[in-house]
Amino acid sequence: RKARRRFPMTIAPTSLPRTPASLHTLHGQTMGTSWCVKLVASPRADLHAMHAGIQAQLDLVVAQMSTWEADSDISRFNRAAAGSWQRLPPEFFAVLACAMETARDSDGAYDPTIGALVEAWGFGPAQGGGVPDASELKSAQAGLGWRRVSLRSQDMSALQPGGVRLDLSAIAKGYGVDLVARHLRDAGIAAALIEVGGELYGYGRKPDGGQWQVLAEAAPDAEPDEEAICVIALDSVAVATSGDHWHAFEQDGTRYSHTLDPRTGKSVETAAAAVNGLAEDAMRAGAWATALAVMGGQAGYRFAQQRNIAARFVVRGSDHELIESKTDAFRARLSE
Repeated sequence: RKARRRFPMTIAPTSLPRTPASLHTLHGQTMGTSWCVKLVASPRADLHAMHAGIQAQLDLVVAQMSTWEADSDISRFNRAAAGSWQRLPPEFFAVLACAMETARDSDGAYDPTIGALVEAWGFGPAQGGGVPDASELKSAQAGLGWRRVSLRSQDMSALQPGGVRLDLSAIAKGYGVDLVARHLRDAGIAAALIEVGGELYGYGRKPDGGQWQVLAEAAPDAEPDEEAICVIALDSVAVATSGDHWHAFEQDGTRYSHTLDPRTGKSVETAAAAVNGLAEDAMRAGAWATALAVMGGQAGYRFAQQRNIAARFVVRGSDHELIESKTDAFRARLSE
């Protein structure tokens, strides 16, 4: 009898049993709003650890950039002595640098030094709500002006010139989304859709191979049949929304939007019902959605079109119908 040749037992990689990926959904609270993350992972993934990791990223943003927390880094900066250089955590410095860049590029339509003005209008931690009188506005505007703040990248410091009160609310949520996306990628999650208070970022594909698709907001009080429908596929793209329908108050028959123009100190009268901004990251999407909302529906659209910014505007016509316009850069994103 011939001896049988023995070969070491091997299993081809293709013969390994594959565990199909599952779609998991996690929820939580942060920054006075909710967060939701849909992620693709093994059915046996430790979702408790995943939830804790996501919450930790968002808690970091709150600890550094929330004006609602008296001991946050931004609150300490706002209380700092005039002429002092304040060392900032890396994340705070990165967000402030982006804010300053957007302020410059938007000619001050977005301004991170708007904190005192936000308080005067009752939209900050003190709240209240009411049109400030002339003396209150003058006092609030005294410390306003992004050009007064200087950054020093070598030691990640910012100059408090005196009386400046930073408010990064327009982009901090977006940065939180970006931090979560980075955390999930580092944790080996190949696909996820992250949402924090309406700011969204998606990457990778769902288990069925489909893209993450979201409905761009137009106006929360719009009827479904009148809504300007716009479905956006998010593949390493973020979308943020700003406009006059999310926070406002009414006084003496006049409605005042939370969209404040730092150049005038007043509530924007020509604010679009919604401005959707698209960008590579949620921080910049939020910054530009805010800046364009401040500029108003027509001026904002012209500015975005000229600067090749991906943006969609929804304004109300004379009969309160929704009128939509998209920049060429926004249309190009939809067709990708």
